[in-house]
Parts: sequence; structure tokens; C-alpha cells
Amino acid sequence: MLSRIEAMRAQLRPSERKLADYVVDAPREVLDLAMTELAQRADVSQPTIARFCHALGCSGFREFKIRLAQSIAHGVPSVYRDVRPDEPAPGVVAKVFDRTIGALIEVRNSLSADSIATAIELLARATRIEFYGAGGSGIAAQDIQHKFFRLGIPSVAYADPHTYSMSAALLGDGDVVVTISNTGRTRDIVDAARSALACGAKVIAITHSNSPLAQIATVSLSANIAEEADVFSPMTSRMSHLAIGDILAVGVALRRGPDLVDRLGKAKETITRRRIGMED
Repeated sequence: MLSRIEAMRAQLRPSERKLADYVVDAPREVLDLAMTELAQRADVSQPTIARFCHALGCSGFREFKIRLAQSIAHGVPSVYRDVRPDEPAPGVVAKVFDRTIGALIEVRNSLSADSIATAIELLARATRIEFYGAGGSGIAAQDIQHKFFRLGIPSVAYADPHTYSMSAALLGDGDVVVTISNTGRTRDIVDAARSALACGAKVIAITHSNSPLAQIATVSLSANIAEEADVFSPMTSRMSHLAIGDILAVGVALRRGPDLVDRLGKAKETITRRRIGMED
């Protein structure tokens, strides 16, 4: 929850930003306050608190406090530790692993099971699946598509904006597009999603919950990861996107039943025959 507040801070109203700063500075204190007390201490109105909670995806102040408490209880402070220019190897190992683990825990705790179930159902019934991503998200799109092509559904991954923009315009009913974008604000991805929707296709977005892409998608799978300004650390969002892709692939495999198990078994046998054995 604290990471989500940090990620959304710039998109909040001034009064909501004041509240966000108060919560980040004293999260444990907030847990013990009623809404009226929090409004007085943060110098904001109660409607501002309500809007703030809804912006974070909570139904109200009570749910916000519950999720804040869970966030503090899980306690992954290492997520905020930056790698220094003179960081020794043990520190690099610990900090990169801790940040990645922390990001995965955050996404696991906030991911909607209902949204996952809806996305799996759409993918299992799709006649064609296309994966779109730009830059680093394009690499994630290719990795996820690699897991799906074995499931017997025609699929392809595109990382070039011109290509996925044209392809989206050629889709139709029964087709599904999976868009991957950490910010959800990449113009080419958003435009391609709109084009696919206009043609009757469904769009699944793996992205930030409070983004233009999430707002237009048929189903949004939230991965609210705030990329740090630390230039030495890899993007933690990539690992979260890949994990969500694994969830979708496993879910679709289970949904398609025993026949798929036989097909996957034959594919694995083919790969095994291409390996060099111990006797070789």
C-alpha cells in the first residue's frame, strides 16, 4: 500500500497529496486513528480521505486501514533501499533480490482474483491472442507469448508500434489482445488497445491500475510497481509482469483440460530428444 501511494502521488489532487505524505510519514499512527482524527491531523477534509481511499482501489477508509496494516505487517523495507555507486557485490545481490521479492509480494497482495478469473476465461475461449508491449514490456510480451503458443491457440507477440498498430486494426470478435505496460501511458499501446476494442476484440491490460490503459481495457490486471529513480537497479515491474503471465498461462492450461496435457507432453518429449545426454 505504501508503494502504491508513492506511485500515485503525482496523480493526486493537492489535498490528497498532503494526506498521502502524512500516511507515508506515519503509517502506524494512521492505523489507530478514526477518519475524523486523521482529517484533523492531516489538515484535510473527510471527503478528501474518502476520495483518497477510492483512488487507491479501496471501498472505503476501513478497507484502506486493513490493507495498510497488511502492508506494514509484511514489511519489505528493503524495497526502498538503493544500490550505491560503490556498492560491494554482497550488497548488490541482497538489494536486487530484496527489491524484486518485495515487488512480487506487493503485486500478489493487490491482484484481483476475480479479474484473473475473467482474463483466463477470455483467453481460454479466444480464437487468436496477440501480445503487445513496447521497450522492456515488449520483451515481457514475447516471454509470455512463448508460454501460450504451446496451448494450441494461435498467438503472436509484437514489440514494434507500427506492427501492433496495424495488427490491432485487423482483429475481430473472438480475438484477445494482452497489453503490457508498467505506466499504462505509452501512447502507441493505448491507441492499439482502442483500435482492437473498436474492431470487437477484447483487451487484457497488465499495467498500473490508475492509468489510461487500465481504464479502457476489458480486464485490467494491476501491477502497481513504482520504478525507482535508481539507475543501477533493473526494472522490478518486469518480474511482476512475467509472474502474471505465468498465472494466466497456467490458468488457461487448466481450463482447456486433459487434451492439452497430452499435447504438452509431446512437446516436452520433442525438446528432451534435442538435449545431450550424460552418455554423450
